[in-house]
Amino acid sequence: MAPSIYYFLLALSFLITLTLLLRFQSRRFKNLPPGPPTLPLIGNLHYLKPPPHRTFAALAASYGDIMSLWFGNRLVVVVSSPSLAQECFTKNDVVLANRPRFLTGKYIFYNYTTLGSASYGDHWRNLRRITTIDVLSNHRLNSFLEIRRDETKRLIEKLGNETSNGEFVKVSLRSRLTEMTFNGMMRMISGKRYYGDDVDMTDVEEAKQFREIITEILSLLGANNKGDFMPLAKLFDFDDLEKRLKRIAKRADSFLQGLIEEHRVAALNNGGADTMIFHLLKLQETQPEYYSDLMIKGLIQAMLLAGTDTSAVSMEWVMAELLNHPEVMKKVKHELDTQIGKERLLEEQDLSKLPYLQNVISESLRLHPPAPLLLPHSTSEDCTIGGYNIPKDTIVLTNAWLIHRDPKLWADAESFKPERFENEGEANKLISFGLGRRACPGLGLAQRTMGLTLGLLMQCFEWKRVSEEKLDMAEDKGIAMPMKVPLEALCKALPTVDGITKY
Repeated sequence: MAPSIYYFLLALSFLITLTLLLRFQSRRFKNLPPGPPTLPLIGNLHYLKPPPHRTFAALAASYGDIMSLWFGNRLVVVVSSPSLAQECFTKNDVVLANRPRFLTGKYIFYNYTTLGSASYGDHWRNLRRITTIDVLSNHRLNSFLEIRRDETKRLIEKLGNETSNGEFVKVSLRSRLTEMTFNGMMRMISGKRYYGDDVDMTDVEEAKQFREIITEILSLLGANNKGDFMPLAKLFDFDDLEKRLKRIAKRADSFLQGLIEEHRVAALNNGGADTMIFHLLKLQETQPEYYSDLMIKGLIQAMLLAGTDTSAVSMEWVMAELLNHPEVMKKVKHELDTQIGKERLLEEQDLSKLPYLQNVISESLRLHPPAPLLLPHSTSEDCTIGGYNIPKDTIVLTNAWLIHRDPKLWADAESFKPERFENEGEANKLISFGLGRRACPGLGLAQRTMGLTLGLLMQCFEWKRVSEEKLDMAEDKGIAMPMKVPLEALCKALPTVDGITKY
C-alpha cells in the first residue's frame, strides 16, 4: 500500500473516531444540572472553601437543589433537597452504591477493599453482612454493654471528683468525650484501654501515636489531592501527598496488625477474650480465605474512624445546644427525675423511657450532622436525577446539612426545638447516618453511647455557660464537623453522682 494512501486512511479513521467520540460526549453531557461557570483546568475547584457544605448551600441558592460542579475534569453533582435525596437512594440506590476512587482509598483503605471504600458487589455485600451480623448486631452490642457502662462510669467518676467541692468548676469536654469513645471502641475491638490512670504507659504512648494517625487520616480524606481531579497533576506530587499517604498507611497497618498478633498469642496461651478481633479470628479458622488479616484490619479501621470522633463530636454539639438553651436542659432533667428518679443512676435499658432526651439528640443531629455532606457516592452507569442526565462515574454529594435546614421540610428550621420530634414521623426525615444500602451501620451503637453518656451528664451534674454570652456555634474544618471553639462549661457535681461508685 502506498504511504500516501496509508496516511490518508489513518487520518480518516482518526477523524471518524474523534467525531464519534465528540458526538457521544455531547450526548453524554447534555441536559446536566445547572452550575456555576468553570475556570480553565481547575473547573470549580476554587469553590472548595471550608466549610464546603455552607459554600454549596450558597451556590444552591443560585443554581437550585441539584447542581453540577467540575472538580478539574470530574463531574460532581450536589443534591440539596429531601425529594431529590429520596430519589437518589430509592430509584437510583444501586446505581449510586459505589464510592469514588480517590488516592486515599488506594493507600489508607487497603486498595479500596474496606467497607466504606469498596465498590458495590459481592465483596461489599459480604463485608456489610459481617458488620451487621458479626460485629454490630444487637446480640454483639448487648455483649459489650458492661464495657460501655464502665467507660461512661469512669467519665462521670472523674468529672465528679473534680467538681465535688460544691462550687462550679470550668471543664473542657471534647478531650474527655473523645477519650471515652476511643477507650470504649478499643475495648470492644481489642479488650484494651488506652487512656486513664490505670493504663500502662506503653499503651498510652501507643494510643497517642494511633490517635495522631486517625487525626491525620481524617485530615487527608475528601478533595485534598489535585491528582484525583486533574490528571496532569498526578505527574507532580507538589504536596508530597502520595508520600504522606504511604507513610501513614504503613503506620496504621503496623498498629492494626499488632492488635491481631496479640490476639493470636493470647488465644494460644489462655483462649482469648470476648473481643471483636477474637471473634473474627475464630471465623478465620473456618474460612481463612475470606476472613483474612487484611479484611479484619479493614473492619477495625472502619470502626475506629467512623465510631470514635463522630460520636464525641456529636455529644459535644448536644451539650453546647443544651447550654445555650437552659429551658431545654431543665426539661431533660425533669424527664430524668420523673422516669428514673434520684435514688439510682440511668442504665442503658432505661433509654426507651426518655423520649425527650432522644428528641434533643435528634434535634442536635439535625442542626449539626456529623458528616454534613454524607459520604460521596459514584454512579456506576448513566442515570437521571430530578429530570437531569447524570453520566457514569459522576461523584454525587448530598448536602444533609442544608436538607436538615430546609424551611419547606422543617418549621422554624434554624431554631433548636426538640419538641418538633414529638410529631410522629419527624425522625424519619433525618439523614444524619445516610440513606439507602450504604447508610451507616453504626446507628444502634451511636444511639446507645450518646443516650447513656448524655443522660448521666445531666443526671449527675449541674451545668451552665462560662459567661452570659451564648456559646460560639461556628463549625471547624474536618469531615466530622467539630465545633470551631472546643466546648468549655461550668460544672458542679450533684448528690446523685455519689451513686457512681456503686454503679
